[in-house]
Amino acid sequence: MVRIKKKKNSGAEIPTGSMADIAFLLLLFFLVATVIDVDTGIGLTLPEYQETQTDVVPLSKDRLAAVLVNENGDVLINKEIIAIPQIKGYLTDRIRSKITLPSNKKLVVSVKVDRKTNYNLYIQTLDQVRGAFNEVREEYSATTYGTNKFEELNEEQLKDVREKIPIIISIAEPEQIK
Repeated sequence: MVRIKKKKNSGAEIPTGSMADIAFLLLLFFLVATVIDVDTGIGLTLPEYQETQTDVVPLSKDRLAAVLVNENGDVLINKEIIAIPQIKGYLTDRIRSKITLPSNKKLVVSVKVDRKTNYNLYIQTLDQVRGAFNEVREEYSATTYGTNKFEELNEEQLKDVREKIPIIISIAEPEQIK
């Protein structure tokens, strides 16, 4: 009896000698090519620290716009319920009415949120408040200097617009409820 040996089918093999090199190069490529988004926070310009005690001057109710946001996203402006997208329109009218007054009579917007308020709601509220000031500044620039782009004004014109329409936002500390 004659035995026939079966040939082993080795099949197609993938050379794995350079697989580690390829994996390392791919890893290096994605590390270099990936852009990592870094949150920079809220760009707020804080007033300079003053060592001297300043007198507390009470604000009249016509100069103050109190914006309160609770944890559910409900907004109150001077005890009136309003939606977040309507803040800009409401404040724009109030800011416009104070343009001709001296700088110590301008509108002060106080933003106060609950400690449990969603951060996104807080940012949307601040955006609406700043948007109201910026809209009035652009309107003033258009009527006074003929351009509604605030950035295109020269230094003297910018100074005038900033004096007429100062951005005065007070971010109040949330109250701690026990």
